[in-house]
This record gives sequence, C-alpha cells and structure tokens, in this order.
Amino acid sequence: MLGMALAFGLALPAPAQESRPTTFADLAEMVSPSVVNITTSTVVAGRTGPQGIVPEGSPFEDFFNDFQNRDGAPRRSSALGSGFVISADGFIVTNNHVIEGADEIEIEFYSGDRRPAVVIGTDPNTDIALLKVEATDLPFVAFGDSDGPGSRVGDWVMAMGNPLGQGFSVSAGIISA
Repeated sequence: MLGMALAFGLALPAPAQESRPTTFADLAEMVSPSVVNITTSTVVAGRTGPQGIVPEGSPFEDFFNDFQNRDGAPRRSSALGSGFVISADGFIVTNNHVIEGADEIEIEFYSGDRRPAVVIGTDPNTDIALLKVEATDLPFVAFGDSDGPGSRVGDWVMAMGNPLGQGFSVSAGIISA
C-alpha cells in the first residue's frame, strides 16, 4: 500500500507537484498578528453533593482534597481557547464552547497586548461566537469562501491557535470533507 502511495505521489503531473506548498512559514508570519489567545473565567458554585470522593483515611484522600473546594464556597474557573480578528475595529471570531458561560473574557494578541472582550453574539449549533474588544487599526484576516471554486476536498489548509494554552502554534492538513 505504501509503495502504491509513493508511486502515485511520484507519478503526479508536474503542475500538481509544483502547487503543493513546501512551507507554511510565510503564510503563518502573515496571519499570526490576527490570531488571538482567549482566556475566560467563570464563577462556579461550590460543592453541593456528598462530602468526600474517597473514604476518610484513604491514601488518596489528600490527593483528591486538593481538587475539591473544602468549604463549599464558589470559586473561579478558567478556560483557554483561540480566535482570530476579522475587522480592524476589534471583532473576533472564536468557538462558542470557548466562551460559553464566561463571566470575564480576556484577549491576548500576538504582540502580547491584553484587552477585555465582550460577547456580541453566539450560535451554539455551529459552535461560533463573535466577540468585541475596544481597538482600532488591528491586523485582521477575512473569511474565506469554503463553497467557492478555490476550495476543494484534498486542498492544503493551515490552522493556527493556542492548543491547551501552549502559545501560538501552526499545523497543516488537507480538507477532508
């Protein structure tokens, strides 16, 4: 099977071989200033269920108590995600699940600048949310036309974001459907 795949790759016509990207570095450099990290915080209710996950005296008691709110008071919970700026005046698109239920939303730009954001609208069915920060002259990207003639199954794509809060990252793949 691998031999067939390699043979197929080597048998591609010259124009197809030339159109494959050899690097995404230039595109990543161009788009990076428009990609943002999103940090949210939410007040969550304290423990209301039965006290203690493990029996008292268990060797795991200390471990699990570190993750429980012992006094039952509300606490703050944080979450991370990514988004991208779609207008110079501060509109940002992200996933709804990133900001859903958040009390506070902070945007970190590629430059390191941080600003609070407000939710303009959400659509849980498509998992899209629109945020706004007070700003002017931000670098931004435009939406592509995934239904247009320039986008086909099998085309290369690049994704940028902040997986697990590890900072800005880039990955590549192909359109599969």
